[in-house]
Amino acid sequence: MARPFRFGVNLMSLAPADEWRSKCRRAEELGYDVILAPDHLGMPAPFPALVAAAEATERPRVGTFVLNAGFWNPALLAREVATTDALTGGRLELGLGTGYVQAEHETAGLPWGSPGERVDHLRRTVEELERLLDSEDHQPHPVQKRVPLLIGANGDRMLRLTAEHADIAAFTGARTRDGGALEPIAAEELDERVALYRKLAAGRAEPAELNLLIQIVTVTDDPGAAIQPWLSHIPHLTEQQVLELPIVLVGTLDDIVERVRAQRDRSGFSYLTVLEPNMEAFAPVIARLREA
Repeated sequence: MARPFRFGVNLMSLAPADEWRSKCRRAEELGYDVILAPDHLGMPAPFPALVAAAEATERPRVGTFVLNAGFWNPALLAREVATTDALTGGRLELGLGTGYVQAEHETAGLPWGSPGERVDHLRRTVEELERLLDSEDHQPHPVQKRVPLLIGANGDRMLRLTAEHADIAAFTGARTRDGGALEPIAAEELDERVALYRKLAAGRAEPAELNLLIQIVTVTDDPGAAIQPWLSHIPHLTEQQVLELPIVLVGTLDDIVERVRAQRDRSGFSYLTVLEPNMEAFAPVIARLREA
């Protein structure tokens, strides 16, 4: 039986307190289930932003999407997680990834390392966090017995780590190129990544929730025209190939709703995240899917 849909929005722009609270309340009004914060230099610090989001709202959970593990010492991160979970009344979901922007590490004076070293560091972080937060002796202690863990992954080693530890397996629908650029992958390659994850996770007692990050959302009767501004950013793909990318939802409301349902049936993506600029555009899709 298919999982119920959940929808998250990643709020990336800092705002004064009243404006931030208003934005979070608007996300709640539009039907979003999770209010998320990224972990990039130049964007809001995630944990205080999430505490403020929880204070301004009643229903949505809050989460990091995703923390850059290279920025964090596991013991200090455990303190942040436990404190935030307590201050939000047990509404926290913890998203972790390796980080993909080398310039941010250099600006922060932190080592970048090889891809393998970054995965190793993330594994150590996950395992130490689990050890600390599972301990009754750790203070502060989270409200939830287990803070749900989301891991953003695409490569083989990351998918193995996700299969072993994550409650939510998040797929970016893209691969990282040198310098931190993200290159979208076609549906067939994403299918292969999901299939590998399922193989690695076959022995789990409880299946993980599958998340997909949607990059572009436009409800329109003219998808060709709507996608034109994006073509120069993905010059190796044709217009039709861009429209068919799993991380792109451009078309009529009926078409987008059908695509979302088909993706859940095909790949199991029941938890969809959109970026802040698409928060309003995606709202009619949420409303239509809630009707079913």
